[in-house]
Amino acid sequence: MSFIHDDFMLQSETAKKLYHEYAENMPIFDYHCHLVPQQIAEDYEFENITELWLGGDHYKWRAMRSNGIDESRITGAATDRDKFQAFAETMPYLLRNPLYDWAQLELARYFGITDLLSPDTAQTIWDQTLEQLRQPGFSARGF
Repeated sequence: MSFIHDDFMLQSETAKKLYHEYAENMPIFDYHCHLVPQQIAEDYEFENITELWLGGDHYKWRAMRSNGIDESRITGAATDRDKFQAFAETMPYLLRNPLYDWAQLELARYFGITDLLSPDTAQTIWDQTLEQLRQPGFSARGF
């Protein structure tokens, strides 16, 4: 079974019933967002997953700093590919932290990627997301 699946985080039969029979098909209104409002208004198309994921996510930045990642690879002059690699290097240390689950959930739900993000899978995941971000619907409003 993959890490992200239909019963992800549902640990009891009651939880599964409540979610699948009542909540699963309900709309989600989530105003907590790290996208710039102008990006949403203009339906901005992201160049890569670093721009989408790490461009303004202070939670991910804090985790990377806690992992000893140099600031140049977080908000500095490093390439977007290197910044994504730095986040992938941080992922194994986030196990049992909600960021770990959120990152894996976003990869699965929005990109269909069920491989766990790690230093070893970063290039493949980078390539897969790069290809998908070029497709219609993978934009600020599309997400």
